[in-house]
Amino acid sequence: MTGKIYIVDVTNRDGVQTAKLGLSKLEKTMINLYLNEIGVFQSEFGFPTTSHESRYLQANAELAEMGVLKPIRLGGWIRATAEDVLTSFKLVPNIRHLNLSVSTSTQMINGKFQGRKTKDHIIGMMVEAVDTAARCGIESIGVNAEDASRTDIDYLIKFATAAKEHGAHRFRYCDTLGYDTPFTIYESARILAKEVGIPIEIHCHNDLGMVVANSIAGAKGAIDGGQDAYINTTVNGMGERAGNADLVAVILAATKSKDFAEKYQLGRRIHLLKAWKIARFASYAFKVPIPINQPGVGANAFAHASGIHADGVLKDPQNYELYDFAELGRGEAEVVETGREICSGEYSGVSGFTHIMGKMAVPFKDPILPKNCLH
Repeated sequence: MTGKIYIVDVTNRDGVQTAKLGLSKLEKTMINLYLNEIGVFQSEFGFPTTSHESRYLQANAELAEMGVLKPIRLGGWIRATAEDVLTSFKLVPNIRHLNLSVSTSTQMINGKFQGRKTKDHIIGMMVEAVDTAARCGIESIGVNAEDASRTDIDYLIKFATAAKEHGAHRFRYCDTLGYDTPFTIYESARILAKEVGIPIEIHCHNDLGMVVANSIAGAKGAIDGGQDAYINTTVNGMGERAGNADLVAVILAATKSKDFAEKYQLGRRIHLLKAWKIARFASYAFKVPIPINQPGVGANAFAHASGIHADGVLKDPQNYELYDFAELGRGEAEVVETGREICSGEYSGVSGFTHIMGKMAVPFKDPILPKNCLH
């Protein structure tokens, strides 16, 4: 068994689609910086066909070229159409990685396209988009099957095989409505990995409360099928409706759960010490408190009130804690400012931005870098 697990975080694409919430371009840039620090393989950093994001995307791509955002990859999300590929290169000429998405279930093909598309049309449209992206020089192409969990497996195999034959590097299995169980997604991922022979990306939602379990089970299926697995996450589980798979919870599940880490290993080193910092920043940026019982970073994750628990943990923390709080970068006292406050936002100047970043232990050696972040 040689497959590895890689984390593709989609906070800046799916997380920002959380109803009633959002992030400024500056906050997205900082999320990318933190994701790079923690060791995430790729950040899906936005929509390259959206004009108001183009300068932010160009600036972050420049930061990647300069080595500031490195080794993390920055990937854009677009519809699987040739038109969207060409628009992406028009608005963000320096984009290097793309994920192309289209609905594949009978429900969505009929419900969204209203009889204008057949399943064969969907594959043809996707193939044309992949070919166009390859001609434009994209370094990595992911093809997404929206609503894969409600799509016939034989059609998914046909769809993913066509994507691979035309140069796609990964196939994203999207449990768009959180419909899967750990058992069903394991089997689907295993079959796709084995039959198609392409790395499988697992994208799950939490509508039935199984998002982390499904993500881990899907990755297991992909590796058991002989391929690398890519798990999609968002910081603090932000995302549409009930949210996506929480970044920290997925990392903890992949590295701490029973018998898993010994057999299924991460392909890139994760710096768990950065977990507390990125979770707290996302909470601040989204203006959503971290749930008190959130794994690893919630206020009660290491809190003990029961007499038996308190006695046990005081004698030996491993009695009631699977991992130590210090592993996640927790333990320091919090300081709350009650005097002067310099805030960040979409219209922050270079001086204020540099000050805030310095307080968060992200200093700029080159004075031009803050300007690039603010573009």
